[in-house]
Amino acid sequence: MVVILNIFLDALGIFTHGTNHPMKPFRVRMTHNLVMNYGLCKKMEIFRPKPSTIDELTQFHTDDYINFLGKVTPSNMETCIKDCTRFNVGDDCPAFDGLLEYCRRATGGSLEGAARLNHGLCDIAVNWAGGLHHAKKQEASGFCYVNDIVVAILELLRYHKRVLYIDIDIHHGDGVEEAFYTTDRVMTLSFHNFGEYFPGTGDIHDIGIGKGKYYSVNFPLREGVDDKTYKSVFEPVVSHVVEWYNPSVIVLQCGADSLSGDRLGCFNLSSKGHADCVRFVKKFNIPMLVLGGGGYTIRNVSRAWAYETGIIIGQEIGPGLPSNNSDNGYFGPEYTLDVHPSNMENKNTREYLEKIMITIFENLDRSRHAPSVQIQGSVHSLIIIT
Repeated sequence: MVVILNIFLDALGIFTHGTNHPMKPFRVRMTHNLVMNYGLCKKMEIFRPKPSTIDELTQFHTDDYINFLGKVTPSNMETCIKDCTRFNVGDDCPAFDGLLEYCRRATGGSLEGAARLNHGLCDIAVNWAGGLHHAKKQEASGFCYVNDIVVAILELLRYHKRVLYIDIDIHHGDGVEEAFYTTDRVMTLSFHNFGEYFPGTGDIHDIGIGKGKYYSVNFPLREGVDDKTYKSVFEPVVSHVVEWYNPSVIVLQCGADSLSGDRLGCFNLSSKGHADCVRFVKKFNIPMLVLGGGGYTIRNVSRAWAYETGIIIGQEIGPGLPSNNSDNGYFGPEYTLDVHPSNMENKNTREYLEKIMITIFENLDRSRHAPSVQIQGSVHSLIIIT
């Protein structure tokens, strides 16, 4: 049974980070409207989870940080400037009315999905309002205030010995990696742009420390990566990691800022190329929590996540938009579901990608904590398409 978490139609869509801020919670409401108007709801269970409690948030975040998020408002920021600086609430992560409520609702969806997976009530849980992977233990970062992913993974660890986290957002999943950098119970795997690009972390040599050594896996990509190139590295790397790590549950963050034409992105994925990642991970038939993330061209974000909802439940949708969708005016001039790639240059060479993949597989082979299932075959036989 597939579950999609209905927390955003009349909840998250009403919040705003500010008129000129790139993050638009309304994109999740647009996704919901597409999902409903395509009739995808007929093949899934839709429910409204409770907002997370303060105690649940402080399973990861510090008490003083969460208390501050509940107190700060646009009108009192000047009077608590020291705390704003301390907790990094300001320009990229502004205070807005209802900030903590927004965080509690987004996190509540991810927590409820994790709990339902833990109790065998579904095979796949979906929360497009989640996936806020930059938030740190006591610091907002990258438009993220509370790390719903970390909180949900902590819930999953109550029932699962090994959790695999996969991140296809264009930005490195630094907050999640940092939270589990010293443990072998969570493996983090991030495909992201790297270099002079936020957050500046996620180097191939960032592999974890202590018991977590080799359990952080990073695939740094260059600008312009397209569908064929992404597929040629994503599928073999994910296959080897799943085989080697043998997780009992997967958390997949589907940040849509890796799509072509994103307001803040520099990748060149089509919506179908992005969705192929979801389709591929689903084939392992491992219980899965699917989350949203970044994405700042909202018409593309909603189209991609609606299409991926269809992939998850096994129903192909598009290319036309449902005629009864009230948001269709956002999707011009094409008025179709597809997000197409552009002609931007792909700066990922075959030699570069092969070098990264070989390094990743050699690191997995070196791990003294490796499960009994080992990598089979030579990493030098991999085919890279650029």
